Amino acid sequence: MTPTLTTLLLLGLSVGPRTRAQAGALPAPSLWAEPGSVVPWGSAVTIWCQGILEAHEFHLDKDGHSMPWDRQRPLEPGNKAKFSITYVREQYAGRYHCSYQSSTGSSERSDPLELVVTGFHAEPTLSALPNPMVTSGGKVTLQCTSWMGFHRFVLMKEGEPRPVWTLDSQEPTSRQFQALFLVGPVTPRARWTFRCHGFFNNTPQLWSQPSDPLELLVSGVSRKPSLLTQQSPVVTPGQRLTLQCRSDVGYDRFALYKEAARDLPQHLSLQPQAGLSGADFPLGPVSSSHGGRYTCYGGHNLSSEWSAPSDPLDILVTGQLLSTPSLSVQPGPMVASGENVTLLCQSWSFVDTFLLSKEGAADPPLRLRSKYRVGHYQAKFSMSPVTSAQGGTYRCYGSYSTSPHLLSHPSDPLELQVSGSSGEPGPPATDPSSTAGAQLNGITGSFTVWLCPRSQPVPVRPHRGRGGLRPAALPPRRPPRPSPASGQRQEAGSGPAAATQEETLYAAVQDAQPEEGVELDQRDAEDGDPQGTTYAQAAASDAPPDVTYAQLNRLTLRRETSAPHSSQARKPPAEPSVYAALAIR
Repeated sequence: MTPTLTTLLLLGLSVGPRTRAQAGALPAPSLWAEPGSVVPWGSAVTIWCQGILEAHEFHLDKDGHSMPWDRQRPLEPGNKAKFSITYVREQYAGRYHCSYQSSTGSSERSDPLELVVTGFHAEPTLSALPNPMVTSGGKVTLQCTSWMGFHRFVLMKEGEPRPVWTLDSQEPTSRQFQALFLVGPVTPRARWTFRCHGFFNNTPQLWSQPSDPLELLVSGVSRKPSLLTQQSPVVTPGQRLTLQCRSDVGYDRFALYKEAARDLPQHLSLQPQAGLSGADFPLGPVSSSHGGRYTCYGGHNLSSEWSAPSDPLDILVTGQLLSTPSLSVQPGPMVASGENVTLLCQSWSFVDTFLLSKEGAADPPLRLRSKYRVGHYQAKFSMSPVTSAQGGTYRCYGSYSTSPHLLSHPSDPLELQVSGSSGEPGPPATDPSSTAGAQLNGITGSFTVWLCPRSQPVPVRPHRGRGGLRPAALPPRRPPRPSPASGQRQEAGSGPAAATQEETLYAAVQDAQPEEGVELDQRDAEDGDPQGTTYAQAAASDAPPDVTYAQLNRLTLRRETSAPHSSQARKPPAEPSVYAALAIR
């Protein structure tokens, strides 16, 4: 080997390593995007490349392009360059690298930057399973779903520039595509607000519109507030509705949550009255979307932790079904306290649930499953025994179990009147020295009522004819009731309430004929009539055609024992007669 060749070989070995060392001495720059690498279509973004102070030129490269995408001179103090995109479109989506040039050579390429452009497909839906309320330290599953056949879903957390998770989509039986993200453990020290996107594998940097934001509320153990409404929870479309969250704890903010809702509207605290904090949530005008179950929470500004949830409040929207049920009552709309009452709600159209609401009541409506009976659907709401507090105006509705907060049109209102129990004391008895008075439709006169122990009863009711009071149609005589000891079931009207009704005294009075008596048949319980009902019959067969009939409630007349009336001489009674003198004014 000649000396010249040896010298050249040694020179090459010494120069080569020095050149590579000089090239490696230039570190790779940093590359990032502001405000972030996930950019909505049509917005602006700035890409920054930062190297060393000796850099005199920066290059921005995009995958798929052989030439630099852009070149920029460094800004003062000279270690970074700015690449601005004022209007982002789909061609800007992709993977980027940057490098810089100095007097000693070129730097290595930076780590890649994925620039994602959103807004090319319809947004998916993000929800929490089972709900967005999470106890401190707990976990929750976030479900991102879409009817579009996205290959992958991405979950973004507010405040973080990069995706939190990316998952392959699944197609469940509902034909919606979805991904399930397990989040947690959550703590009250941070905000937990998320959005999700979907994309296709052939365009991984072109994402859908973002879902609506979903905030997780970290609930604690502080005292729960109360949720109420000044109106009835049963509302009609178009009605104004406001839900009120109230607490005696001095919360600074409140959140209202609707079951299966996407967001949680929050309001600053109000002070409706001394010692109470609260917030009002206007929801009107009401539409079908307002039907559902609501709860509210209270919180403090200096903590992301919320209170325990309020008791739930169900808002029911009427008029969402085509059918209109009917409502009836048994035995009738006027009953006595203690009776057994049944409200019957019926519909010719199919509904699987009936609801009964009372006008002005704060309690939620009663619900019963419907039963099919001979061509219609029905439910029976029983009040056994009924009390005076249950009197009022009622309506019933139909609904489907699949949408329990959407109701049919209301039935016609039904007013239930409940009087006092039969055991209540009657009006005070008249003084024996005074004469009992009564006014009958303005007719003035006087008469004597004879009370006989046994005679043929003729019940009568008040009725006015053209020339004064006329005889009304007389109902047939009621057959005697079987004794309970006989083994037969008593009639529904044989209870205490029926006793009140059967104390009614009917009397037929001959107008302007005080000398002609009117007999009353009062049966004793041992005679086959346990209620001792008093009936009236005309005593004289030659009574004039104009006869006054009176219905006397609760016998409070002065009774005296007397010898039989002359018109009764031919049929002496088995026991003394009882008569009462009435003065008609």
